[in-house]
Amino acid sequence: MLFFTKKLIISSSSSSVFLLSMFVLHLLTSHGETAITLPKNIRIPAVIAFGDSIVDQGNNNNINTLVKCNFPPYGKDFTGGKPTGRFTNGKTPADWIAEELGIKELVPAYLDPDLQAMDLPTGVSFASGGTGFDPQTPQLVSVVSLSDQVKMFKEYIRKLKGMVGEDKTNDILSNGLFVLIAGSDDLANTYFTIGIRRLQYDIDSYTDLLVRSASDFIKELYELGVKRLGVFGIPPIGCLPSQRTLGGGGLRECSESYNHAGQLFNTKLTTALSSLNTSLNDAEARVVYVDTYNPIIDIIQNHRKYGFSVVDRGCCGTGEMEVSILCNKLSKTCSDHSAYLFWDSYHPTEKGYKILVNQILRKHIINFF
Repeated sequence: MLFFTKKLIISSSSSSVFLLSMFVLHLLTSHGETAITLPKNIRIPAVIAFGDSIVDQGNNNNINTLVKCNFPPYGKDFTGGKPTGRFTNGKTPADWIAEELGIKELVPAYLDPDLQAMDLPTGVSFASGGTGFDPQTPQLVSVVSLSDQVKMFKEYIRKLKGMVGEDKTNDILSNGLFVLIAGSDDLANTYFTIGIRRLQYDIDSYTDLLVRSASDFIKELYELGVKRLGVFGIPPIGCLPSQRTLGGGGLRECSESYNHAGQLFNTKLTTALSSLNTSLNDAEARVVYVDTYNPIIDIIQNHRKYGFSVVDRGCCGTGEMEVSILCNKLSKTCSDHSAYLFWDSYHPTEKGYKILVNQILRKHIINFF
């Protein structure tokens, strides 16, 4: 996997440097109004994301892969109707988390060629749609692996130190909220759909491989200074529209075998994170398991309570298989985006994400302190 770098847009004039320094100081010492109430004397200076398409803010726009969405109808409800490379119609969980915490409205992609230096202290996303914990998963679709995301993160740390100094950088690493979302593509694509790994592993041993990889990745982040990390579990992948089509039979029911695999991974991940927290023996470290499986199942089973009328297909095209390049400018979209839980056959709408993030933060935010 090639490692990508970019030139940050920083003015060299003395006046611009002074203004930039004052702006950064403001970012580091103040925050907007938070929708979530944090414990007294607690602050979160940044939101930084790793993982897959759920928090890919446009990194895949700048690499040679077919797993892209920087074209209509993606971004249809984003500011100006602009497709940014986010795999939804608007904001992603990374955006909603940052906004709910009063940090900023949008989290940019690290590989965005227009990334501004002033965005670094408040967080970026290194995530790449189509990646996973299994090293084979990103190779199959030519996207940024988790190991390469760590390389980018190390570069980010170097740039941050040059910009705000070592002490402020360490503060951001220690007090920022880090998010890791991966594993769904490993199961849904690499294991079940493509099926190469099924020739080598049964589901029990494959989920062991994924959890080991996740644990190693988390340890590497910790060694780089990360203290607060939310590790998202796998959602009910068998209920994603595309997986209903592929594994749910003629009636397109939720695939129980796919869901069972996700639950198996989540159970093992929960145990591994508990053990990891103990072994770190660091009173400041908080590696938190974030359950997404049960909240999404509840939304699907009680969708009308959340204002949805369609949860078994996406808004784009037929909603049964269209995702990424199959969901494009030739695809018709539903008339009422707010009625759909899913935008394409794999990713929720921004409304779905907002509901999920709201539930997650209210349940888990206290666990980070």
